[in-house]
Amino acid sequence: MTNKDTLPYEQIAIEVAEKGFAILDDFLSKTEVAEILEVLNSRREGGEFQKAGVGSGADYKQLHDIRGDYIRWIEPKEALPPTQVFLSRVGQMMQTLNRVCFLGLKDFETHFTYYPAGSRYARHLDQFKSTDHRRISFVCYLNTDWVPGNGGELRFFIPNEDGTETALDIEPLAGRLACFRADVMEHEVLLAHKTRYSLTGWMLDQYHELTFL
Repeated sequence: MTNKDTLPYEQIAIEVAEKGFAILDDFLSKTEVAEILEVLNSRREGGEFQKAGVGSGADYKQLHDIRGDYIRWIEPKEALPPTQVFLSRVGQMMQTLNRVCFLGLKDFETHFTYYPAGSRYARHLDQFKSTDHRRISFVCYLNTDWVPGNGGELRFFIPNEDGTETALDIEPLAGRLACFRADVMEHEVLLAHKTRYSLTGWMLDQYHELTFL
């Protein structure tokens, strides 16, 4: 995306309101992707990632057959400049979603993510059963050399009027952003045949430090 004005974010807001999801290519430039990948790999080499789980609080579990990724949460105040670029852009997008869709979003949380070859994330919703503060999910891909056959696509399950559903696969191309409703869009990450990198997060209707309320 060469023009960083609000127009692409307005289109995201409209599509999320109408369809429940939106896809935007070039949310990050090639240079920005490369710089963020350097940060991610530095964190990974430093042993800062942890195995991800499912559920929250007392319901949290690590189940490799359901979810196989590794994550490293991002603290905005500690984020390095390449990551700050991404966080700033997400903040701008959140403001536009509020203005267009009246969502009352107050904050967002995000983490670095990688799926090793042979891992996946089974079909699920992003909104927890125990708390409903996650309103909008977003994921931005960092896979600079992804080609068909590498796997790791994001699959949406879209309901049809006749009660059936349509599966829509989104290729995890570098710089591409997927944005969708956390409460209604069921999705999965297909089996990765090569390590898959992304920035993943959620826009919240409560401030991050108060989401336990």
